[in-house]
Amino acid sequence: MASKVARLRGVGLRPFSRQFSSCVIAWNKNAESTHFGFRTVAKDEKEGLVKSVFSSVASNYDYMNDAMSMGIHRLWKDHFVRKLDPGRRAGGEPMSFLDVAGGTGDIAFRIMDHAARIHGDYESRMNIVDINPEMLAEGEKRSKEQTTYHAVDSERITFKVQNAEILDAIPDGSQDMYTVAFGIRNFTNIQAALDTAYRVLKPGGVFACLEFSKVDNAVLDQVYQAYSFNLIPLMGQILVGDRDSYQYLVESIARFPSQEEFASMIQKAGFTLAGETGYENLTFGVAAIHTGIKL
Repeated sequence: MASKVARLRGVGLRPFSRQFSSCVIAWNKNAESTHFGFRTVAKDEKEGLVKSVFSSVASNYDYMNDAMSMGIHRLWKDHFVRKLDPGRRAGGEPMSFLDVAGGTGDIAFRIMDHAARIHGDYESRMNIVDINPEMLAEGEKRSKEQTTYHAVDSERITFKVQNAEILDAIPDGSQDMYTVAFGIRNFTNIQAALDTAYRVLKPGGVFACLEFSKVDNAVLDQVYQAYSFNLIPLMGQILVGDRDSYQYLVESIARFPSQEEFASMIQKAGFTLAGETGYENLTFGVAAIHTGIKL
């Protein structure tokens, strides 16, 4: 366990771009309300709105991510998993992985495939949780029809409908690794979800988040914002006949805290940040990987 902590503290892989401070975009912190994109809504309303968005896009989830990242999300996800290097080590116990907001299994399948191919680990188990049953149904279907990641064993995967802020089906101190990719910005109370992540991880366990973030170059940021707000909703309309869901997703990215502010939230939950800053920018900060360790 100590070697895993030391390895992740160093975060040895080179970043895709330099780490840079971005402007902080404030979001509503009122106890009774929160944001849904650029709208202010009651906290008890947001969960239903987010469920509706992802019910709408579940069967076209890959189209959504391809549109929002120009296809680069596949490279980011591969890098994310390689960086974490999941899998049981020789002589060690099988691991318990938890992928939150993991619906379609995109990250979970990569983790299990990596563990098997790189570490010969065919025993560790994966828990995939999501608040949206349609997303989980899509993931379960894919796990049984898997052709890309041949080492994925659906018998070692469980799918559960769970609220990330509570995770009442996940015992305290039971997980070796908690991952969340392109999902945490949709949570009603991000800090509560981070606190829960800390609760369910074992000592030495790793929290890792891949999320859209703040571009660290002013010129590129202008281009990216123009692309996001003008073209992505239009793509949603053309590709899947759903402009509103894609408009929300673009707005949710803009409302997400900066790299530095999110790293501070991870620390507030009790985690020790990996590396100097706790994050690695990808593609000039279009996305970032945040990593924390429960000591």
